[in-house]
Order: sequence, then structure tokens, then C-alpha cells
Amino acid sequence: MRHTWWRVLDYAFVCRWQIAAVVSRARPDDFSAGTGPTIVLLPGVYEPWRFLLPWARLLHDRGARVHVLPELGVNRRAIPAAAAALGRYLVAHDLRDVTLVAHSKGGLIGKLAMSREDPDDRIADMIAVNTPFAGSRYARWFLDGAVRAFVPTNATIVALAAEVDTNARITSAHSVWDPHVPEGSELAGAVDVVLDTPGHFRPLADERLVDLLVARLS
Repeated sequence: MRHTWWRVLDYAFVCRWQIAAVVSRARPDDFSAGTGPTIVLLPGVYEPWRFLLPWARLLHDRGARVHVLPELGVNRRAIPAAAAALGRYLVAHDLRDVTLVAHSKGGLIGKLAMSREDPDDRIADMIAVNTPFAGSRYARWFLDGAVRAFVPTNATIVALAAEVDTNARITSAHSVWDPHVPEGSELAGAVDVVLDTPGHFRPLADERLVDLLVARLS
């Protein structure tokens, strides 16, 4: 019964953030000015860049230069293609000492980019929230290839697991209970942060995560 209630709260939360994203008139370049660290936001599957507007505003209000990738759309494209798009964006905008801040699938995109699409070492580190680094067995139940890509035996998931050199530059923040990622988001060699808020989406507003994001700007 407790898990059912947590699911209800989680889906209510994601609906609010998705509605806010749809009605927002924010533009991609609204948050790129500033004098602080450079941040690139990477949303999860079915999430447009505006889904992470609360993060963009939080970080930009504290001086960060926040970049987004509108070309990812609702983030259904294959992980390698999205990682390549991120690599091209960093070069095109000459971004350096970049911190990636990612939700769910965004963390897979970020790790792959760190491993294979960043020959100039433009990416300094990444904070990933509820990322299925080991995949999710529930992905087998979906017909959509964008979700089936998270099957633990998927070639990209397996290849990412073998890419261990980048793990030390990753902070994996994850919920105490994630209904979408039963395998968990622990990543060997990464900084592991457990968030008290249960769910896959509600932890995006967890106070400890907010403190973690703000601390990266200091």
C-alpha cells in the first residue's frame, strides 16, 4: 500500500512538471549567460529540455551558465546518437569544464559522451539522478524502442558498464525506492548519494539533491 501511494505521488509530480514544460515559453538561450560554472542539462526519456526548467532556473539564478539541447526533442533517439549530439554541441559552443546534470536516461547519454564523444576533455564531471546504469528489467515490457533500450542486455547498456574509467567523475544520486529502476542506480567507483524521497521523478526536487547542485556552483 505504501508503494502504491508513492507511485501516485510520483506520477502526480511528473504530470505537474510536464504540464509546466508544455506551457512554458522559455527559450534555450534564456539561461546561458552568467559568470559561474557551465552546466549542461540532460533530461530523461520522453522529457523535453523544458522538463528540467526548475533545475535551469535554480542553477542560473545562482550564476551558472546553463545549456540545453533542444535537438533531442523528447529524448527518444538512441543513446549513442544523443551522446554524439552532446559532443557536437560542446564543440560548436566551445564549452569547457562542463558539469552535466542529468535525469534518468540523460545519465546514460552523459556517461557515453564522457567516454567516447569528448576527446578534448570538455566534460569535467556529471551529477546523474536515478539513472539506470545497469538497465531496467521492466523495459522488456515495452514495445517502444526508446524504452526497450534500457533492457540490461542491450548492447549500449553492456558497453557502458564496461566503461569504468569515467565513473570517478560521476555522482550518482538516487532514490531510496525507484519503481522504474529496480536494479538501482549505484555505480562502482562513482560518488553514491541516496535521496530520501521515493520515486523516479519526485527526487528531482529532493532537498539533498538541491543542496548537491548548489554546492557544485561554489
